[in-house]
Amino acid sequence: MPANLDEIDHHLLDLLQQDSGRTLAELGDLVGLSPSAVQRRVERYRASGLVRREVAVVDPSAALLAVCLVTLDHESPEEHARFREWVLAAPEVQQLYNVSGDHDYVVVLATTGMPHHRRVADRVLKSAPGLRRYSTMFVLDPVRTSLTVPTRDA
Repeated sequence: MPANLDEIDHHLLDLLQQDSGRTLAELGDLVGLSPSAVQRRVERYRASGLVRREVAVVDPSAALLAVCLVTLDHESPEEHARFREWVLAAPEVQQLYNVSGDHDYVVVLATTGMPHHRRVADRVLKSAPGLRRYSTMFVLDPVRTSLTVPTRDA
């Protein structure tokens, strides 16, 4: 997080993460700025890369979510790069994390149902370069899903 964020920036970023569809006037009322001042700050966040994009968030219960734990054969940077490139090419890969511990990656897949999941698992995971093994856990109840990132210590 950039060190030069003030309290208004933190508040505005929290509000944008909750609902980026609010108007500049609504945001301004909530943070105590004019709509044009809010617009300048939001443009600064975008230009700096702090705000990467704005998206519509679809209810995750509309999809079959699967958390896959992946272990690669070797630890070489080249193998990891090939694996990442391969997996990231699949639109069903919702999240990809390089992790510590017994596994190398956590892959979160979002599919339309079990038949779609099987096709994706065959195409993306079973065929992935450098794959030693993977295991899958299906999400039974997405209790909490969030895209919110903290901008300061609580």
